[in-house]
This record gives sequence, structure tokens and C-alpha cells, in this order.
Amino acid sequence: MFGFSDFLGFLLALLFIYPVVSLVHEMGHSFFAWMFGGKFSFSLGRGKNIFKKGPFSLNSMYFLDAFCEYEQLKWNNRLTHFLVHAGGVIFNLGSVLLLNLLISQGVLEPHIIFVRFSYFSVWLATFSLVPVDYGNGNYSDGLSIYHVLRYRKWPKLTG
Repeated sequence: MFGFSDFLGFLLALLFIYPVVSLVHEMGHSFFAWMFGGKFSFSLGRGKNIFKKGPFSLNSMYFLDAFCEYEQLKWNNRLTHFLVHAGGVIFNLGSVLLLNLLISQGVLEPHIIFVRFSYFSVWLATFSLVPVDYGNGNYSDGLSIYHVLRYRKWPKLTG
């Protein structure tokens, strides 16, 4: 049964764990953009900007959304754009695998925080792969990957 302690746990996960998962996701996109010679920026949240350092910005509603943008890659081909658009999913799933490895090797003790982190990571990776056109040329990672592979188009990165 869903009680008050469950609600509190969910609220804490939503306010603290999910933003970390979103940050990992955007760092995946950013890493591959950087690796292939592109300039990038990423932002956590929506609303008024409250912090900016280099390519990173944090907005007042930090738990609500995240996005990454990148400019022309130095290595401009289907594989590099695929990796940039798939980078968020790669980092989300990679972080879950790394976390499970560290727990299985006894480096980390199992904890509910790791369960919630893993749950949100798999959830975000799964739903970002659903092909969705959000309008105004903004696509989900899944639809962007489809356009990269099928049409050799480099859509704007929005997630």
C-alpha cells in the first residue's frame, strides 16, 4: 500500500535523484559531442536561470526537464551523430551497469537510493527512445536517432 513514507520517498527521489539521472543523461550527449569536436551546452531544469558555469546552466525548476544543444561536429558522419543522440541512453544504462557492478563486487552496499537511481535511469533511457515529434523540429532521442540512421539528417538535440 502507498503510504506517507512512500510519498515522502517518491518526493525526495523526484527532487534529488531524478535531476541527477537527468544530469547523467545530458552529460552523455555532451560527452559524445565534445569527443567528436562539437561545441555543446546543457541545462538542467526550466524556468529562471539561477547558475551558469561554462557550458552548464541550472534553472529554478531543476527537477522538471533537461536538454543539451550542440553545434557542428568536427567529425560529421552518421556514426558520430548517432552516438551524440544515443549518448544519454548510453550513459544512463552504463551508470546502472556500473552501479550494479560496484554493488556486486562489495564496493558499495545496496541501498534504496541506488534502486531509485536505477529505476529512474532505466525509465528515462526507455522513454527517451520512444520516437516522438514534440513540434518545432524538436524530437525525442529515439526519433532523432531514426532520422540520423534513415535519412542522414542531423536533427536538433532536445533531450
